[in-house]
Amino acid sequence: MAGVQTNRKWWTLGAVCVATFMLLLDITVVNTALPKIQQDLGGSFSDLQWVIDAYALSLAALVLTAGSLADRLGRRRVFVAGLAIFSVASLLCALAPDPTFLNLARGLQGVGGAIMFAVSLALVAQEFPGGPERGMAMGIYGASIGVAVAVGPLIGGVLTDGLGWQSVFLVNVPVGIATIAVTYWKLHESRDPNASRIDWGGVVTFSTALLLLVFALVRGNDKGWGSTEIVSLLAIAAVLMAAFVTIERRVAEPMLPLGLFRRGAFTGVQLAAFAISASMFSLFLYLTLYLQDFLGYSAIGAGLRYLPITVGAFILAPISGMALAKVQARFLMAAGLGLAGIGLLLMGGLELASGWTALLLGFIVAGIGVGLVNPVIADVALSVVPKERSGMAAGINDTFRQVGVAVGTAAWGAIFLGVGASRTESLAGGAVSHDQARGLVEAASSGALPQALHALPAGARDAARHATEEGFLHGLNEILMLGGILCLVGTGLAFWLVREKEIDRGEVGAGSDAPLEAAPVPAAS
Repeated sequence: MAGVQTNRKWWTLGAVCVATFMLLLDITVVNTALPKIQQDLGGSFSDLQWVIDAYALSLAALVLTAGSLADRLGRRRVFVAGLAIFSVASLLCALAPDPTFLNLARGLQGVGGAIMFAVSLALVAQEFPGGPERGMAMGIYGASIGVAVAVGPLIGGVLTDGLGWQSVFLVNVPVGIATIAVTYWKLHESRDPNASRIDWGGVVTFSTALLLLVFALVRGNDKGWGSTEIVSLLAIAAVLMAAFVTIERRVAEPMLPLGLFRRGAFTGVQLAAFAISASMFSLFLYLTLYLQDFLGYSAIGAGLRYLPITVGAFILAPISGMALAKVQARFLMAAGLGLAGIGLLLMGGLELASGWTALLLGFIVAGIGVGLVNPVIADVALSVVPKERSGMAAGINDTFRQVGVAVGTAAWGAIFLGVGASRTESLAGGAVSHDQARGLVEAASSGALPQALHALPAGARDAARHATEEGFLHGLNEILMLGGILCLVGTGLAFWLVREKEIDRGEVGAGSDAPLEAAPVPAAS
C-alpha cells in the first residue's frame, strides 16, 4: 500500500508540474511570438499588452473561486475541467482571425489556467504533507515555474520561426489531453468537507475592479491621464475594491479571509509573489520587444538570449527547495528577490551602442534570483495555513502572482510609452508632436519604425529616428530601474514579515491551526 501511495504522489507531482509548466509557459511563450502575431493580425501596442493581460486578468480574477470550487467539488475533478477549458481555448487562440478574437480566447484560456493553478499546489500538498520531502517536491514544482518563465521565450522562438505563431498555442492541445488521461488514471480525489460557499459578491467586485484598473493603465496614454474617462475608470476601480474589502469583512464565508493577513508570514509571502511577478515576469514583454524589434533578432534568436535566466532558474530551484529544511525561508526568499532586483538594475543603462550582451550579467543574476525565490514562495504559501485550507491558500498566492503580472504589464507599458514619448518629443526639437512621438515609440516597439517615419517630412526623418530610438531606450531603462526597485522593496518586506515560527514544517496537525483561526477580522459596524 505504501508503494502505491509513493507511486501516486510522484504521478501527482508530475501531472501538476506539466500543467503548471504549460499554463505559465503561455505567459512568456507568447512574448517572442507577439511581433509575428502583430504582423499577421495587425493591432496596436495596447493589443500586444492585452494578449498578455487578458490571460493574466482571468487568472487573477478567478483563481480564488477555483480554489474554493475544488475544495467543494473535488480537486481532481476540477483540475481536469481546467485542463479541458485550457486546451479548447488554446485551439481557439491558434484559429484567431483578428486581435479581438485572440484576446477573448486568451481570456478563456486564463479561466482554464486559473482552475489549474488554484488546484495544483493543493494536489501537491495532499500528497506531500510536510517535512523535507515536501521541500523537495516544492523545489521540483518551483523549477517548473522558473524554467517555464525563463525558457518560454526560447520555445516560443523555435515554434514561431519553425512552425508559425499558431503553434505556440496548438502545442497545448495534445499535452492537455495527455495530462487529463494521467490525472484520471493516477491521481487521488480529495475535497474539503467543510469547504466554503462561493462568494459571488467578492468575485464580481474584485474582478471588475482589477479589469477597470488595467484598462485605465492601458488606455491612459491615449486618452490622457487627466481625462474624464481615465479618472472615472480609476475612481470606479477604487470604489469597487473598497466594496470588495467591505464584503470580505461582512460575508460569512469570504473568498479572501482577511484575518489570514494578521499573520506576518502569510502577508509576506503574498507580497513576495506580487513583487517578483510585477517586476521580473512582467518585464519580459518589454525585454523581448527590445531584443526583437529594436536589436532585430529573430524570435528564436531572442529566445536563445534568455538562456542565462533559464540555466540559473533550473539549477537553483531544486537547491532552494531542499535548502528549506536547513535555512530559514525568509533568508532564501529575501536573497532570491534581492538578486532578481539587482539583476533588473544591472540590465538598465542601455545605450544606442549597446548590444544584447549589455543584458547578460543582469540575466545571470536575475536567473539565480528567480530560481531561489519560486520554490520558497510555493512552500511558504501552503505552510502558513492548515492543510485542509490548501486550496484557498494556493488560490490566494496565485492571485497575487497574476495581479502582479496583469498590473505590472499594464503599468510598465504606460510608463514606457509616456516617458519614451516625452524624451522623443524633446530630442526631436519640435519636428514631431507628442502624439506623433508616442506613435513613433509604439512603431519602434513593433518593428515598424521605418514605415512610421515615412509619414514625416523627408527632412525630419533622421532626427525623428534618432529621437525615437533614444526615447525607446529611455523608456525601457526607466521601467527596468523601477522594476528593480519594486523587487528590492519586496525583499525588505519579505525579510521583515516572514518568520519561521509561523511556518508549519511538521506533519499535518502540528498545531499551526489555532493562530490562524484566532485572528478573525471583526465585521464592519
